[in-house]
Amino acid sequence: MAAVPGVGLCVERSLREAAAALGRAGKGNGNGNGTGEGPAAALGAVLAAVAAAGGPAALGERERAQFGAFLRGLARAPGAARPEGLWQRCFLEGPPGIALHVLLETLGAAGPGPGPREAAAVLEQLLERGALAALLWDVCQQQAQGGCPEHDALLCRIVSVPEHVSNKLQGKTPAVFFPQNYFPLLGGAVLQVLQKISDSLRGGSDCSISFISHVLGKVCIHGRQKEILGVLVPALTELTRSDCIWQRICWQLVERVPDRCMEPVVLGFVQRAPGADALSRLLGNLVVKNKKAQFVVTQKVLLLQYSHTTAVLQTLLGYLSLDGLRRALLLTVLQELLDTWGSSSAVKHSPPEQQLYISKAILICLSHLKEPEIESCRQELLMGMMEGVKCHLDSSLPRLRRLGMVVAEAISSRLSTHGPVLKFEYEDDDETRELKSLLVQTPSLCVVPSLPDDDRSEEAAAAQPLVPENNKKSQPAAPVMPEEESDAELDSDDDLVPYDMSEDKELKTKAPVYIRDCIEVLTGCEDVDKWEATVRALEGLIRRNPAATREVSVELAKILLHLEEKTCIEGFVELRQRAQVAVLTTDPIPVSKYLTSQFYSLNYSLRQRMDILDVLVLAAQELSCPKFHGNTKDSGAQKPHIQLLPGSDSSKDWRRIVDERIKSKTRRFNTGHCHVEVASGPNEFNSVAGHFFFPLIQHFDRPLTTFDLLGEDHLVLGRLVHTLAVLMYLAVNTVAVTAMGKALLEFVWTLRFHTDSYVRQGLLSCVSSLLLSVPAQLLLTDMTEELLEAQSWLGDVVEKDPDGDCRRLALQNLLLMENLKKKLEAVPS
Repeated sequence: MAAVPGVGLCVERSLREAAAALGRAGKGNGNGNGTGEGPAAALGAVLAAVAAAGGPAALGERERAQFGAFLRGLARAPGAARPEGLWQRCFLEGPPGIALHVLLETLGAAGPGPGPREAAAVLEQLLERGALAALLWDVCQQQAQGGCPEHDALLCRIVSVPEHVSNKLQGKTPAVFFPQNYFPLLGGAVLQVLQKISDSLRGGSDCSISFISHVLGKVCIHGRQKEILGVLVPALTELTRSDCIWQRICWQLVERVPDRCMEPVVLGFVQRAPGADALSRLLGNLVVKNKKAQFVVTQKVLLLQYSHTTAVLQTLLGYLSLDGLRRALLLTVLQELLDTWGSSSAVKHSPPEQQLYISKAILICLSHLKEPEIESCRQELLMGMMEGVKCHLDSSLPRLRRLGMVVAEAISSRLSTHGPVLKFEYEDDDETRELKSLLVQTPSLCVVPSLPDDDRSEEAAAAQPLVPENNKKSQPAAPVMPEEESDAELDSDDDLVPYDMSEDKELKTKAPVYIRDCIEVLTGCEDVDKWEATVRALEGLIRRNPAATREVSVELAKILLHLEEKTCIEGFVELRQRAQVAVLTTDPIPVSKYLTSQFYSLNYSLRQRMDILDVLVLAAQELSCPKFHGNTKDSGAQKPHIQLLPGSDSSKDWRRIVDERIKSKTRRFNTGHCHVEVASGPNEFNSVAGHFFFPLIQHFDRPLTTFDLLGEDHLVLGRLVHTLAVLMYLAVNTVAVTAMGKALLEFVWTLRFHTDSYVRQGLLSCVSSLLLSVPAQLLLTDMTEELLEAQSWLGDVVEKDPDGDCRRLALQNLLLMENLKKKLEAVPS
């Protein structure tokens, strides 16, 4: 805007005189030539000239440039040349954009100018008067007119105002300069400038938005996207709802963001957009036009990160599905997600949370696919489903297996809408229910379309019993069949006298009373009832006849290991297991030798090998507890128990074990009879612990034709590792505990980098057992170097292991080591 010629000359003259007065004052001659033209008079003349011209908005380009030079001189002038009150007014009543620009330059510069506190006070007032919007608008106008000012330094100053002010004021910063206050203020200024740009475009004037895009990118890359986009996104969502000009402004705003800043900007919009429609209005086809944005949306958010919420996934994938150009990316994304989901390496090395995240993304993609698109990629979907479900079902973790089942069912249902589909048996929980709900986009898509009258009648008829067409009308008058009539009469039995059956007794097959008779029944008897009675009575018979059991213990253990269910006897697996435990506890050494040798033998199923491990653990628990006489119902209440099933919360189990160990080591002095003294007895596991432990740990690295612990049979390896942890824990205070600890630590060190998370959890449990069972003095003297190496490994697990349970167990082991160290330091040498 050009100034009135006479007024403009007056402003120019007053600015030149003021600059001369400041120069003389800087040289020590504050009153000039004695005519009263000192700094105060000169500054007053400048303010009067600007007011006479109609304010800073009425100044032309030339006057604005001269005013900027005058303010820079004023900012560099010494204190004598800056009369208090007047120099602040020159900044506050001049062009706000220029004043803010000069003050930002002054704030970080050294020299005789105003102090940091004075500059910050004026800067605070400028911000409150909307100088940020004025400064941004000035730069946008200059760029629109073909000027290319050097704005990188200005950009850095605008974004770093909170840091500069806090550094200068040393902790006494006004609230407006706090990041949580300043960046929302900057977001409001950006909105004001965007409104002016919208008005200019509607008026037919050109305007540049590049500087605003650079400001947005710079703020987001500094980690303040939450503050600025928290203001911009809600406002732009409303403004773009029905205005195409505002949509074009938003598209240009994000498209002109520099590539180095594109990732935080796109992520910020994706995370804060209220839905796919809003995100589509805000970003347009940015992912098609910009390669960096495409990488962030299709790769980084979906495949490399997994912390985003389900709502963010739905917004992002819905955005890809809302435009024809973007739908090609949706199919590409689905294929890459299936490749990752079906990769055995990814399933082994990525945490379950990431697998859940990828599964959600796959199901959301499937919900957006149309029938022609499914037909075009049917073969790829089928291959991805087959490979992925195999990888997930091979996992040791029940959660991953369940994820594979749910996703495979969903893909199968989309591929076979009218034919048979995959169906697995698993227990529904909140996670699986959420996954299944993702196949439905919105509630409106769930509404069943209303059927015509004919269709409704067909649907109702389909729910009724099948009746021939020619009999439908005559059905009400059809005669009743004689069988139906007799059945109806029999149903009416109110007049019949009930037969007295109170004295009747159920005929039961008599179970054998000798162990050898049981062996004959279990191996060759064809009488099913007698076989069932034998299975039910076997445990009690073994425990009542220990001498007879020892004579045939190994033979009986062999029969029970190979015993298969002949009838649908309730609890057969438990009955057989209890009988095996009874045999093993009655004659521990020969039976344990047999079972541990069979664990590594040929021609056994994985189920039988895991049964051996379970029996060894249960028998060791029973042997390590004192024998109770009399009522034994609650005798197992205090038995230590460690979960062997994959997916159990190991950290809670070990926390409980540590608490029990602390409680057992604490002396308590009680008055009165507060609790009953428990009977005690010798630890029978003491003499046989080595027979249970060492044979299991010897041959784990020798692959067999049908059994390879270090290969595909990692589920059994995980169960073996957890079994060794339990046996180590139960061997506390035994003679062989130190030798067991050394062997176990060497075993753990060999397998510490195993790819299966369940195996790694078991290894960390082994370390916990070792620290809890081996005396601290022996740990220090016999295994010092090994423990130092283990401590370094545990630190790496805490920092780098993808599995959360492994990280928690490693941290728990480090705490146990620290407690042992403190305990040893407290003991006098």
